[in-house]
Amino acid sequence: MQRIPDAIQLTDLDNDALADLYAYPGGPDDSWLRVNFVSSIDGAVTGSGGVSGALGTPADKRVFHLLRELCDVVLVGAGTVRAENYGGAQTDPGLRRELFARGIGGHAEGDPPPIAIVTAAAALDPDHRVITTARTPTLILTTAAAPAQRVRALADAGAEVIEIGDEVIAPQAVPEVLAARGLRRMLCEGGPQLFGSLAGAGAVDELCLTTAPLLVGGAARRISVSHEEFGMPMTPAHVLLDPDGTMLTRWVRA
Repeated sequence: MQRIPDAIQLTDLDNDALADLYAYPGGPDDSWLRVNFVSSIDGAVTGSGGVSGALGTPADKRVFHLLRELCDVVLVGAGTVRAENYGGAQTDPGLRRELFARGIGGHAEGDPPPIAIVTAAAALDPDHRVITTARTPTLILTTAAAPAQRVRALADAGAEVIEIGDEVIAPQAVPEVLAARGLRRMLCEGGPQLFGSLAGAGAVDELCLTTAPLLVGGAARRISVSHEEFGMPMTPAHVLLDPDGTMLTRWVRA
């Protein structure tokens, strides 16, 4: 029987210690797909207004921003980009360089990670702020069947369009394509359908899950949605507790 790690008080951790807990395993040449979600106690992935931000707490935001500082790329579905009104990643150049020097993540030059958006039909407004505010060009992961006019408009707006399928995107191809571009420390922020498809394909290495101290009710979805059930054993790596009741867990694939 696996042992649940003892809970750690988040307030006992300085920024360096927290970064060590969330360090990507292996070296910069090792690929690792981390997924990050927040949910309510009763499993809702969204709160008031149908967005995950309604569940956010200061503890969750602290870890959310750290995970972006550590990663090479932020992976997300187009529906989540639209619903959450994503912009380009805003990170700290000095911290990114420091994390890289420590060998646990970040970037040698301090550049922010690109946002990589999965959309088979290239269904994204070229004027969306995820493109216009990006300091590192946004990546559009799409298919050869995507309308050529949309693809051209996104490229003209400054995004980099990458075809990784004919009509559909195979989930396992997403991390493979990113890793081939040197973006090996991956952070997926959803949504539930993208997470479900990646997990169902066996492509997920880790889940960072924040449980907000809130009951939501209603008909909100779970963090993972898929056409078929899949069983993926996970091992708890750490449990963090914040005085406001927020619980932050990290699970790795067994």
